[in-house]
Amino acid sequence: MISKFGEAVSITKAQLRELVFAVLDGAGEPKKVLLLPPDHTRLNSMAGPIAAMVYERLTGEGVAVDVLPTLGTHNPMTEAQLRMMFGESIPLDAFKVHDWRNDVVRKGLIPGEMLSELSGGKVDYTVGVEVNKMLFDGYDLILTIGQVVPHEVVGMANYTKNIVVGAGGSDIINKSHFLGAVCNMETILGRTDTPVRRLFNHAVDTYLPDLPITYILTVMEQDYDSGEMHMRGFYSSDDAQCYNEACKLARAVNITLLDREPSKVVVYLDPHEFQSTWLGNKSVYRTRLAIADEGELIVLAPALKEFGEDPTIDKLIRKFGYCGTPATLKAVEEDEELRANLGAAAHLIHGSSEGRFGITYCPGKGMTLDEVRSVGFQAADFEEMAARYNPDELKDGWNTLPDGEEIFYISNPALGLWAFKEKFTQ
Repeated sequence: MISKFGEAVSITKAQLRELVFAVLDGAGEPKKVLLLPPDHTRLNSMAGPIAAMVYERLTGEGVAVDVLPTLGTHNPMTEAQLRMMFGESIPLDAFKVHDWRNDVVRKGLIPGEMLSELSGGKVDYTVGVEVNKMLFDGYDLILTIGQVVPHEVVGMANYTKNIVVGAGGSDIINKSHFLGAVCNMETILGRTDTPVRRLFNHAVDTYLPDLPITYILTVMEQDYDSGEMHMRGFYSSDDAQCYNEACKLARAVNITLLDREPSKVVVYLDPHEFQSTWLGNKSVYRTRLAIADEGELIVLAPALKEFGEDPTIDKLIRKFGYCGTPATLKAVEEDEELRANLGAAAHLIHGSSEGRFGITYCPGKGMTLDEVRSVGFQAADFEEMAARYNPDELKDGWNTLPDGEEIFYISNPALGLWAFKEKFTQ
């Protein structure tokens, strides 16, 4: 394994280049390489600059390199988003688009008995292991790049998830997300070993063992005083060692344990990253373990324009709304289309407070307040709420407003997990 890490480490651009090149030096002499970085919704992962370094080095040596952003169910990246994420050095024709519904091939079937065992009997369906067909186009090296950070579905993001979800097909995406939902998100968040992680690892180890996959994983931390992002860890290997080691550091630097429960949490959704509740509900997922009963989550969402980033999922969110687990499970039983899109059902469960606290979304001009209310959230105007809870003036963490109101502010929910210490340790 190639690594550099530490809670006080801040890997420089020059050091990062040395680490990336060390990975490539150990990869032999590939002639054809596929890069699997995340999309712009993981902008802070540093996967963009890493992919650019790899591309420049390898193409300079005559290697053919394709880049397939691991969109999962997200929208294809625009030219502006590609340039924001990866810079100017990779030509646009090097980027390929992952279509999770149509461009996949099924490599195997995980039996229902395993799903029953993983879920404690809550589900017993089979899962088709589907990944983008490009992975089988004769690449000598498949380099998957991304950030390890607490994640609501799998526990800790990336590693095998980037293969079977990021570049995966609808069956494993839908059914793995629903597995996570029925297994209770609170018991999964921030954990290295979870039912969903076991599913992903089994899928890759059993059905994709011949793919020449090497992982590059980062651990990032934001300095909340300066706003600067620091790379605390870089890990690379072709096995689970890099993931397990990265998880140890991510738990140390990306989980904020609170001594008391805030009654009001305010989360800001950066317009470049968050334009849907499908993504913006990280504000819900990553704070559910922190907010007090009868408290309130205020989501400042200036660029909100849709619910799902897929037309079918958007329609299902609008139809059923974020109404909690019992209502969603009932809808799954009764509605064939929702049953065929279990990832949407899982998202509806994850995005609800289960009636424990209020959620107020504050959209800009891209969505009406009535639309927000129609899916079960409370709604308020962004400009009005941002005047009171000004993202330019608030600091991450506890804030006391001039009138004495105390809030807990989070400038980017994708960067970690916030939890009341007693709830998380339970």
